[in-house]
Amino acid sequence: MPRTSFLIFLASFLPGAALAQPAFEVASIKPSNQTAGEVTAGVHIDGSQARAAAMSFRDYIGMAYRLRSYQIQGPDWMAEQRFDLAATLPAGSSTAQFSDMMQTLLAERFNLKLHHEKKEFPVYVLEVAKTPLKLQASKPDPNADAADKSVANVTGSGSAQGVSVNLGQGSSYTFANNRFEATKLTMMQFAGNLERFVDRPIVDMTGLDGRYDFGLDVTEEDYRLMLIRAGVNSGVVLPPAALRLLETGSPVSLFDALQKLGLKLDARKAPLDVVVVDEARKTPTDN
Repeated sequence: MPRTSFLIFLASFLPGAALAQPAFEVASIKPSNQTAGEVTAGVHIDGSQARAAAMSFRDYIGMAYRLRSYQIQGPDWMAEQRFDLAATLPAGSSTAQFSDMMQTLLAERFNLKLHHEKKEFPVYVLEVAKTPLKLQASKPDPNADAADKSVANVTGSGSAQGVSVNLGQGSSYTFANNRFEATKLTMMQFAGNLERFVDRPIVDMTGLDGRYDFGLDVTEEDYRLMLIRAGVNSGVVLPPAALRLLETGSPVSLFDALQKLGLKLDARKAPLDVVVVDEARKTPTDN
Protein backbone atom coordinates (compact mmCIF):
# COMPACT_ATOMS: atom_id res chain seq x y z
CA MET A 1 0.00 0.00 0.00
CA PRO A 2 1.45 3.43 -0.92
CA ARG A 3 2.55 5.49 2.08
CA THR A 4 -0.09 8.21 1.52
CA SER A 5 -2.90 5.65 1.30
CA PHE A 6 -1.58 3.88 4.38
CA LEU A 7 -1.63 7.12 6.42
CA ILE A 8 -5.22 7.82 5.40
CA PHE A 9 -6.17 4.23 6.21
CA LEU A 10 -4.45 4.42 9.60
CA ALA A 11 -5.98 7.79 10.52
CA SER A 12 -9.49 6.43 10.08
CA PHE A 13 -8.90 4.09 13.04
CA LEU A 14 -7.31 6.60 15.42
CA PRO A 15 -9.69 7.89 18.14
CA GLY A 16 -10.66 11.48 17.47
CA ALA A 17 -8.45 11.66 14.36
CA ALA A 18 -9.61 13.84 11.47
CA LEU A 19 -8.15 13.88 8.00
CA ALA A 20 -6.47 17.14 7.10
CA GLN A 21 -8.13 19.35 4.51
CA PRO A 22 -6.42 18.68 1.15
CA ALA A 23 -3.89 21.36 0.22
CA PHE A 24 -1.57 22.14 -2.68
CA GLU A 25 1.99 20.97 -2.19
CA VAL A 26 3.26 24.35 -3.42
CA ALA A 27 1.17 27.32 -4.55
CA SER A 28 1.79 30.85 -5.76
CA ILE A 29 -1.07 33.33 -6.14
CA LYS A 30 -0.41 36.94 -7.04
CA PRO A 31 -2.17 39.95 -8.63
CA SER A 32 -2.58 39.66 -12.39
CA ASN A 33 -1.52 42.25 -14.95
CA GLN A 34 -4.34 42.82 -17.44
CA THR A 35 -4.74 45.40 -20.18
CA ALA A 36 -7.58 47.84 -19.47
CA GLY A 37 -10.72 47.05 -21.46
CA GLU A 38 -9.82 43.43 -22.19
CA VAL A 39 -9.79 40.29 -20.06
CA THR A 40 -8.10 37.03 -21.07
CA ALA A 41 -8.53 34.31 -18.48
CA GLY A 42 -8.04 30.59 -18.28
CA VAL A 43 -7.70 27.52 -16.08
CA HIS A 44 -5.61 24.41 -16.74
CA ILE A 45 -5.59 21.44 -14.36
CA ASP A 46 -3.88 18.12 -14.94
CA GLY A 47 -2.68 15.29 -12.71
CA SER A 48 0.09 17.32 -11.11
CA GLN A 49 -0.26 21.01 -11.94
CA ALA A 50 -2.92 23.71 -11.73
CA ARG A 51 -2.63 27.03 -13.54
CA ALA A 52 -5.10 29.91 -13.61
CA ALA A 53 -4.66 33.29 -15.27
CA ALA A 54 -6.52 36.54 -14.57
CA MET A 55 -9.31 34.98 -12.52
CA SER A 56 -11.14 37.19 -10.06
CA PHE A 57 -11.23 36.44 -6.35
CA ARG A 58 -14.91 35.66 -6.81
CA ASP A 59 -13.99 33.17 -9.55
CA TYR A 60 -11.65 31.37 -7.18
CA ILE A 61 -14.37 31.15 -4.53
CA GLY A 62 -16.65 29.68 -7.20
CA MET A 63 -14.02 27.04 -8.03
CA ALA A 64 -13.46 26.26 -4.36
CA TYR A 65 -17.11 25.83 -3.45
CA ARG A 66 -18.51 24.79 -6.85
CA LEU A 67 -20.73 27.85 -7.13
CA ARG A 68 -21.71 30.28 -9.86
CA SER A 69 -20.89 33.96 -9.50
CA TYR A 70 -24.42 35.02 -8.49
CA GLN A 71 -24.26 32.60 -5.56
CA ILE A 72 -21.32 34.50 -4.05
CA GLN A 73 -22.07 37.69 -2.15
CA GLY A 74 -19.48 40.12 -0.86
CA PRO A 75 -17.68 43.40 -1.58
CA ASP A 76 -17.28 44.66 -5.17
CA TRP A 77 -13.50 44.22 -5.20
CA MET A 78 -13.92 40.43 -5.28
CA ALA A 79 -15.07 40.66 -8.91
CA GLU A 80 -12.69 43.45 -9.90
CA GLN A 81 -9.29 42.26 -8.63
CA ARG A 82 -7.71 39.43 -10.59
CA PHE A 83 -5.04 36.93 -9.63
CA ASP A 84 -2.77 34.37 -11.29
CA LEU A 85 -2.36 30.95 -9.69
CA ALA A 86 0.42 28.38 -10.13
CA ALA A 87 0.14 25.31 -7.94
CA THR A 88 1.47 21.78 -7.64
CA LEU A 89 -0.86 18.99 -6.55
CA PRO A 90 0.54 16.46 -4.05
CA ALA A 91 1.62 13.10 -5.44
CA GLY A 92 -1.25 10.65 -5.42
CA SER A 93 -3.97 13.31 -5.38
CA SER A 94 -6.59 13.74 -8.07
CA THR A 95 -8.05 16.70 -9.92
CA ALA A 96 -11.31 15.97 -8.10
CA GLN A 97 -9.63 17.34 -4.95
CA PHE A 98 -8.82 20.68 -6.60
CA SER A 99 -11.85 22.43 -5.09
CA ASP A 100 -10.94 21.36 -1.55
CA MET A 101 -7.35 22.50 -2.12
CA MET A 102 -8.64 25.88 -3.29
CA GLN A 103 -10.68 26.20 -0.09
CA THR A 104 -7.51 25.65 1.94
CA LEU A 105 -5.53 28.15 -0.16
CA LEU A 106 -8.16 30.89 0.14
CA ALA A 107 -8.42 30.41 3.90
CA GLU A 108 -4.63 30.48 4.38
CA ARG A 109 -3.61 33.23 1.94
CA PHE A 110 -6.67 35.51 2.03
CA ASN A 111 -8.02 34.66 5.48
CA LEU A 112 -11.34 33.93 3.78
CA LYS A 113 -14.26 33.49 6.14
CA LEU A 114 -17.79 32.95 4.90
CA HIS A 115 -21.13 31.42 5.76
CA HIS A 116 -23.86 29.68 3.79
CA GLU A 117 -27.42 30.88 3.30
CA LYS A 118 -30.40 30.13 1.10
CA LYS A 119 -32.00 33.10 -0.66
CA GLU A 120 -34.79 33.59 -3.15
CA PHE A 121 -33.64 34.92 -6.51
CA PRO A 122 -35.41 36.13 -9.63
CA VAL A 123 -34.27 33.60 -12.26
CA TYR A 124 -34.89 32.56 -15.82
CA VAL A 125 -35.82 28.92 -16.35
CA LEU A 126 -34.55 27.51 -19.65
CA GLU A 127 -37.20 25.15 -21.01
CA VAL A 128 -38.22 23.43 -24.22
CA ALA A 129 -40.86 25.58 -25.91
CA LYS A 130 -44.05 24.43 -27.62
CA THR A 131 -42.51 25.25 -31.00
CA PRO A 132 -40.55 22.43 -32.71
CA LEU A 133 -37.10 21.82 -31.27
CA LYS A 134 -34.48 22.75 -33.89
CA LEU A 135 -31.26 22.08 -32.04
CA GLN A 136 -28.63 20.19 -34.05
CA ALA A 137 -26.99 17.37 -32.15
CA SER A 138 -23.19 17.53 -32.27
CA LYS A 139 -21.43 14.88 -34.32
CA PRO A 140 -19.89 12.11 -32.16
CA ASP A 141 -16.19 12.54 -31.50
CA PRO A 142 -14.34 9.30 -32.38
CA ASN A 143 -11.51 10.31 -30.05
CA ALA A 144 -13.73 11.11 -27.05
CA ASP A 145 -13.03 7.85 -25.23
CA ALA A 146 -9.28 8.31 -25.63
CA ALA A 147 -9.29 11.85 -24.23
CA ASP A 148 -7.71 12.34 -20.81
CA LYS A 149 -10.67 13.13 -18.54
CA SER A 150 -8.31 14.12 -15.71
CA VAL A 151 -7.21 17.22 -17.62
CA ALA A 152 -9.33 20.37 -17.47
CA ASN A 153 -8.47 23.26 -19.76
CA VAL A 154 -10.81 26.26 -19.91
CA THR A 155 -9.86 29.57 -21.50
CA GLY A 156 -11.76 32.71 -22.36
CA SER A 157 -11.25 36.24 -23.59
CA GLY A 158 -13.52 39.24 -23.77
CA SER A 159 -13.46 42.83 -24.98
CA ALA A 160 -15.68 45.36 -26.70
CA GLN A 161 -15.26 43.25 -29.87
CA GLY A 162 -16.85 40.14 -28.35
CA VAL A 163 -16.34 37.09 -26.18
CA SER A 164 -14.71 33.75 -26.97
CA VAL A 165 -14.67 30.81 -24.53
CA ASN A 166 -13.15 27.34 -24.86
CA LEU A 167 -14.67 24.98 -22.28
CA GLY A 168 -12.41 22.06 -23.20
CA GLN A 169 -13.21 18.63 -24.69
CA GLY A 170 -14.35 20.32 -27.91
CA SER A 171 -16.99 22.53 -26.27
CA SER A 172 -16.81 26.25 -27.02
CA TYR A 173 -18.77 29.35 -27.89
CA THR A 174 -18.26 32.81 -29.31
CA PHE A 175 -20.39 35.91 -28.99
CA ALA A 176 -19.39 38.42 -31.64
CA ASN A 177 -20.92 40.36 -34.52
CA ASN A 178 -24.44 40.11 -33.05
CA ARG A 179 -24.34 36.30 -32.91
CA PHE A 180 -23.93 33.60 -30.23
CA GLU A 181 -22.32 30.56 -31.85
CA ALA A 182 -22.12 27.32 -29.83
CA THR A 183 -20.21 24.10 -30.48
CA LYS A 184 -20.82 20.89 -28.52
CA LEU A 185 -22.59 22.62 -25.62
CA THR A 186 -24.83 20.80 -23.18
CA MET A 187 -27.92 22.71 -22.11
CA MET A 188 -26.46 23.03 -18.61
CA GLN A 189 -23.32 24.61 -20.08
CA PHE A 190 -25.44 26.86 -22.28
CA ALA A 191 -27.55 28.07 -19.35
CA GLY A 192 -24.50 28.63 -17.15
CA ASN A 193 -22.74 30.71 -19.79
CA LEU A 194 -25.73 32.55 -21.25
CA GLU A 195 -26.55 33.95 -17.81
CA ARG A 196 -23.38 36.04 -18.03
CA PHE A 197 -25.14 38.12 -20.67
CA VAL A 198 -28.51 38.67 -19.00
CA ASP A 199 -29.88 40.16 -15.78
CA ARG A 200 -30.79 36.93 -13.96
CA PRO A 201 -29.36 33.47 -13.23
CA ILE A 202 -30.54 30.79 -15.65
CA VAL A 203 -31.66 27.37 -14.43
CA ASP A 204 -31.64 24.55 -16.99
CA MET A 205 -34.92 22.62 -16.92
CA THR A 206 -34.94 21.44 -20.54
CA GLY A 207 -34.34 17.80 -19.66
CA LEU A 208 -32.03 17.58 -22.70
CA ASP A 209 -28.83 15.65 -22.00
CA GLY A 210 -27.04 15.78 -25.36
CA ARG A 211 -24.48 18.16 -26.85
CA TYR A 212 -25.56 20.59 -29.53
CA ASP A 213 -24.26 22.96 -32.21
CA PHE A 214 -26.39 26.05 -32.74
CA GLY A 215 -26.42 29.78 -33.31
CA LEU A 216 -28.48 32.71 -32.05
CA ASP A 217 -28.74 36.07 -33.80
CA VAL A 218 -29.63 39.21 -31.85
CA THR A 219 -30.06 42.83 -32.82
CA GLU A 220 -27.11 45.21 -32.68
CA GLU A 221 -28.70 47.04 -29.74
CA ASP A 222 -29.22 43.84 -27.76
CA TYR A 223 -25.73 42.62 -28.66
CA ARG A 224 -24.25 45.78 -27.16
CA LEU A 225 -26.51 45.46 -24.10
CA MET A 226 -25.47 41.82 -23.56
CA LEU A 227 -21.75 42.62 -23.84
CA ILE A 228 -22.12 45.38 -21.24
CA ARG A 229 -23.96 42.97 -18.96
CA ALA A 230 -21.19 40.38 -19.39
CA GLY A 231 -18.61 43.02 -18.52
CA VAL A 232 -20.47 44.01 -15.36
CA ASN A 233 -20.90 40.37 -14.34
CA SER A 234 -17.16 39.82 -14.85
CA GLY A 235 -16.20 42.76 -12.66
CA VAL A 236 -15.07 45.07 -15.48
CA VAL A 237 -15.37 48.74 -14.54
CA LEU A 238 -17.42 50.52 -17.22
CA PRO A 239 -18.26 54.20 -17.75
CA PRO A 240 -21.65 55.54 -16.55
CA ALA A 241 -22.85 56.04 -20.14
CA ALA A 242 -22.45 52.31 -20.81
CA LEU A 243 -24.14 51.31 -17.55
CA ARG A 244 -27.17 53.47 -18.37
CA LEU A 245 -27.86 51.20 -21.34
CA LEU A 246 -28.68 48.41 -18.87
CA GLU A 247 -31.78 50.37 -17.89
CA THR A 248 -33.35 49.57 -21.26
CA GLY A 249 -34.42 46.13 -19.99
CA SER A 250 -34.07 42.59 -21.30
CA PRO A 251 -32.66 41.71 -24.74
CA VAL A 252 -35.95 40.90 -26.50
CA SER A 253 -34.26 39.59 -29.65
CA LEU A 254 -32.49 36.93 -27.56
CA PHE A 255 -35.84 35.58 -26.36
CA ASP A 256 -37.09 35.56 -29.97
CA ALA A 257 -33.97 33.74 -31.18
CA LEU A 258 -34.41 31.06 -28.51
CA GLN A 259 -38.02 30.53 -29.59
CA LYS A 260 -36.82 29.86 -33.14
CA LEU A 261 -34.65 27.04 -31.74
CA GLY A 262 -37.56 25.59 -29.78
CA LEU A 263 -36.38 26.94 -26.41
CA LYS A 264 -37.65 29.63 -24.06
CA LEU A 265 -36.66 31.61 -20.98
CA ASP A 266 -39.40 31.88 -18.36
CA ALA A 267 -39.02 34.47 -15.57
CA ARG A 268 -39.63 33.01 -12.09
CA LYS A 269 -38.36 33.09 -8.52
CA ALA A 270 -36.44 30.24 -6.92
CA PRO A 271 -34.55 29.57 -3.64
CA LEU A 272 -30.83 29.11 -4.30
CA ASP A 273 -27.81 28.36 -2.11
CA VAL A 274 -25.38 31.27 -1.61
CA VAL A 275 -22.23 31.96 0.34
CA VAL A 276 -21.71 35.33 2.01
CA VAL A 277 -18.13 36.51 2.47
CA ASP A 278 -17.67 37.81 6.01
CA GLU A 279 -13.96 38.56 5.80
CA ALA A 280 -11.13 38.40 3.26
CA ARG A 281 -7.87 40.15 2.54
CA LYS A 282 -7.56 42.07 -0.72
CA THR A 283 -3.92 41.00 -1.02
CA PRO A 284 -2.76 37.42 -0.34
CA THR A 285 -0.05 36.72 2.18
CA ASP A 286 3.42 35.88 0.87
CA ASN A 287 3.68 32.72 -1.21
